Amino acid sequence: MTWSSRASAAVGPGVWNGVGMAGRPTPSSASPTPPGADQLRYRSATGRWVIGATVLGSGMAAIDATVIGIALPAISRDLHAPLGTLQWVVTGYTLTLASLLLLGGSLGDRFGRKRIFLIGAAWFALASAACALSGGSTQLIVTRMLQGVGGALLTPGSLAILEASFTPQDRSEAIGAWSGLGGVATAAGPLLGGALIAAASWRWIFLINIPLGAVVLWVSSRHVPESRDPDVAGRLDVVGAALATVALGGIAYALIEGPSRGWSSATVVGSIGLGVGGAGLFVLAEHRSLAPMLPLGLFADQQFAVTNAVTFVVYAGLGGVLFLLPSVLQIVDGYSALASGVALLPITVVMLVFSARSGRLATTIGPRLQMGLGPVVVGGGLALLALAPHGSSYVTAVLPGVLVIAAGLAITVAPLTATALNSVPERHAGLASAVNNDVARIGSLIAVAVLPALGGITGESYLSPHALAPGFQRAVLIAASWCVAGGVVGALGIRNPPRTSAGTGAEVVGPHIHCALEATPLGESGPAPAP
Repeated sequence: MTWSSRASAAVGPGVWNGVGMAGRPTPSSASPTPPGADQLRYRSATGRWVIGATVLGSGMAAIDATVIGIALPAISRDLHAPLGTLQWVVTGYTLTLASLLLLGGSLGDRFGRKRIFLIGAAWFALASAACALSGGSTQLIVTRMLQGVGGALLTPGSLAILEASFTPQDRSEAIGAWSGLGGVATAAGPLLGGALIAAASWRWIFLINIPLGAVVLWVSSRHVPESRDPDVAGRLDVVGAALATVALGGIAYALIEGPSRGWSSATVVGSIGLGVGGAGLFVLAEHRSLAPMLPLGLFADQQFAVTNAVTFVVYAGLGGVLFLLPSVLQIVDGYSALASGVALLPITVVMLVFSARSGRLATTIGPRLQMGLGPVVVGGGLALLALAPHGSSYVTAVLPGVLVIAAGLAITVAPLTATALNSVPERHAGLASAVNNDVARIGSLIAVAVLPALGGITGESYLSPHALAPGFQRAVLIAASWCVAGGVVGALGIRNPPRTSAGTGAEVVGPHIHCALEATPLGESGPAPAP
């Protein structure tokens, strides 16, 4: 399979919805359907129902991702929540989602993708209801973590269902429709969320998932065919998933609580030890497992390892900034929830127009130039957002940074996705995509935990315009430096494929170009390729 046709064979880390990253699922198996199974045509009535169900299912998770950032100031005021609590509202969800995403894909392969998709949709809707009914910040954090579990069951299934359900000749068209419609749905998330927050309450951003979940369950149960991987073998890697959760949770807790409790406090030191110890045991368990959740051998390939290193630092920078930006726009600049929600909407337009062209360019010249230049351009856009707290107009203070970030993402996303997929054997393309997705989420999780403190934003200063503005300016410059570092790593470490592989004229299909950060309108992980 050629360089770019592999890029359209599996979806990368998550799709940029124009206001952030909404995590998009990845195909969880290279054997999408059992031999002899009936497969659907794109233009059939059942085929349309299947596309609709998967768009609504993945869109439910994506809409939630695009509105949580807008709601943080309102949540803080209503629940009297300091910055550390708001960080946990975001990272709690990302923690369970990132830890269990690969396991969720394995469950679908083993027990049926439709079945796990339905369980995930029901779980996500019920957890969303619990989020809406939360009486305090602790309850909201716990319910957000439960929502992440539902997302880990829901998100891998939608694309895997399409891969398994449609005939090979119609599969690309079905995935393109799913991706395009999903992008439109998630781009509408900030408009819907901002309107709900302004008209009613932040609780409605979660309640909206209940009717959506009901529709997903009804349509899926009636029209979506069941599929599973007939060649799946080995035990589920529950131990690996548990250790990943312990490692990420311990590290995130230490980074969030360290500035307020003190880095030498027993709680923080113990949390660091728990996180580092959990990470070490995770590596050991994955190395010894006969059916690991994360085959460590994938990282022996330099191309794959460097691609994920670039993913980690670039989306850490984006995730950390996008966690803070909605609050800066609302608290410092006086934006409404709706206005802050649509501030990054131009990125949607730029990505839709130029991603396919960027993919075709990478097909011709190879990924090295774009993966070196693109992150640097993203970093330049983040640095320009230092103008945002000055209180001048959107056109002069926010839009320049948004457009430069959009240009950097358009340069970077297609070659990043294609490189992650092409650096492993074809049978592992779905797994490689899922790993790249998870790496991005983890980068965002860590950035949300550490970047505010690095910028000097702690405790009650989050709600003070005079303290938040300079802290945000320091934070965006730090995040910009991470992206520049990612560009240097990409330029030095990525290799262009032989001309015979890259110059075949195969095309990266525009709607299939995905990006990794799961973010809210201004950042879910601040969060998300990756419905």
